[in-house]
Amino acid sequence: MMRVTLISAWADRVEERPIELTDGATLYDALVALGIKDPSKADVGIWGKSLPLDTLLKDGDRIEQYRPLIADPKLARHRRANEQGYRWQGRTRRAARASPTKPEI
Repeated sequence: MMRVTLISAWADRVEERPIELTDGATLYDALVALGIKDPSKADVGIWGKSLPLDTLLKDGDRIEQYRPLIADPKLARHRRANEQGYRWQGRTRRAARASPTKPEI
C-alpha cells in the first residue's frame, strides 16, 4: 500500500486529502478513489508538473488539483501598473542603452 495526498487550492481555502492506494496505481486511479466524477477533465499534476493520467504514482506523491485562471496574468499586471500611474514607453531603458546611436562626424 502507498499513501498519496490530493491538494486542492481554492481562492478562499486549501483542502488536503490523504488516501491509500495499492502499489502500481495511476493518477487516474487516485482521482477515481477520491470521487472525482470525470477524471479525464480534471486539471491535475504531481508536485507542480502537469502529467498524463496514466502516470504511475509513488509513495508520498502530492497530487495537485489546479483551478482555472480567471484573468490573463500579463493583462492584470498591465492594468495594475496603469492604475498606479506607470507610463509605458516605447522602448525600455535597457534596450535604449544596448543600441546607442553613433554621432555623425
